[in-house]
Amino acid sequence: MPGPVPKRTDQRRRRNKENGDVTRARSTAPVGEGPEADPDWHPVAIEWFTSLGESGQSQFYEPSDWAQARYIAHEMSRSLEAPRFSGQALAAITGAMTELLTTEGARRRARLELEKGPEAVEDAGKVSRMDAYRQAAKGG
Repeated sequence: MPGPVPKRTDQRRRRNKENGDVTRARSTAPVGEGPEADPDWHPVAIEWFTSLGESGQSQFYEPSDWAQARYIAHEMSRSLEAPRFSGQALAAITGAMTELLTTEGARRRARLELEKGPEAVEDAGKVSRMDAYRQAAKGG
């Protein structure tokens, strides 16, 4: 989805707008942990790759996503160990990282929102109640 990063659904005012048709397919891949990072990679690449398995969006990763992540980490490692900085490599790597929904903005564009445990749901309810109180106070 091009354009600015959308707001989270609990922050949107207009909730009656349709999100469009979504094509769904059932995955046959087991949900589990990703592969181990290559110990020969640069420490930053290892940290990034390891963080993917700890991130909420990884529950949606297919084996092909993990293969892409390994390739990105490999290229990231090569770039970090190169004698000269390459802006073009950085742009390609960060673009590929975005494809794996590694940032909040990328997840919102894909209409995926991660919540941090039961307290996140509880806090979202409090915000909704406050909005209702505000509307009632305005007379609307």
